[in-house]
Amino acid sequence: MTIGSGRFGACVFAAVSLLAVECGGGISVANAQTAAPASSQMPLPSLGMVNTPDPYHELETKYIFGFTEGADIGAEGEKSVEFETTTASGLRGGTYAALEQEIEFEGVPTQNFAYELSAHGLGFSVNDVPGMPNAHGANFSGLSAEFLYLVIGRGPGSPVGFTLAAEPEWARIDDGGQPVTDFNMTFRGILDTELIPNRLYAATNIFYTPDYARSAGEPWAWSAEYGASAALAYRFTPKLTMGAEIEYDTAYDGAGIQSFQGQALYLGPTLHIQFNGHTMLSLAWSSQIAGHASGENFGLDLTNFPHQQGNLKFEVEF
Repeated sequence: MTIGSGRFGACVFAAVSLLAVECGGGISVANAQTAAPASSQMPLPSLGMVNTPDPYHELETKYIFGFTEGADIGAEGEKSVEFETTTASGLRGGTYAALEQEIEFEGVPTQNFAYELSAHGLGFSVNDVPGMPNAHGANFSGLSAEFLYLVIGRGPGSPVGFTLAAEPEWARIDDGGQPVTDFNMTFRGILDTELIPNRLYAATNIFYTPDYARSAGEPWAWSAEYGASAALAYRFTPKLTMGAEIEYDTAYDGAGIQSFQGQALYLGPTLHIQFNGHTMLSLAWSSQIAGHASGENFGLDLTNFPHQQGNLKFEVEF
């Protein structure tokens, strides 16, 4: 399986952006003046006096920042189905590509609590990567859930939103398609705000992921990742939002920070299209621009982290 390069990602961004502009461009206002009966002496209001709704209505921020999450969790009673695709490519010494497909059900039972339930499949292609057997194929890879608690809702009384998230996951194959028993949990703090109301948004995430896994014939072992990200997103039209994000990741052996393994810095663009009140699409593409693996002298860490990563989400609410 071959995953496209950053050039392909840029082409997808350009094509989808043009589509969004075509289907979501300006909103026209019908002629507000109509002919009055001849007997009427009441003056008609001018078009400038007519109150028209603001097309830049409030936008849910959860998925507008790409890999970085927004603090909004949805309206109480909302339910949705989401298809999420995540790609990774480029490891040192060989060729590597992986595509993970998730099918998710999301619900918001209360104003402050939301959940997601997901099933995962993984397609992989590995050739001559040190420490990884050559492998090609696709398989059911595991299950996960996400639980979100809205601590502070962004609104007139609060300029920022703050959400806490916990995401347990069970995996039966690793990133290279090899059998494994893996349990991990991502803890995430999510903060966002509007720099310009309904137009310019900013968000930051911090996260910690302890991982407890065992390959066939090997003992159980702990590892962990820590990271932080930040993103800006600008709403160019009522339906089209574009921006950029930066993310810093570190990897350790052990559940804490006992043994440093590597670090990576990612940068890339984001795109979000709100087709209507029930359907949205988001895209993100990030490239590793700096990094370092323990014991190596290269400018990127392609031992612990991929060179390129992408994400696509398509959600339908009902």
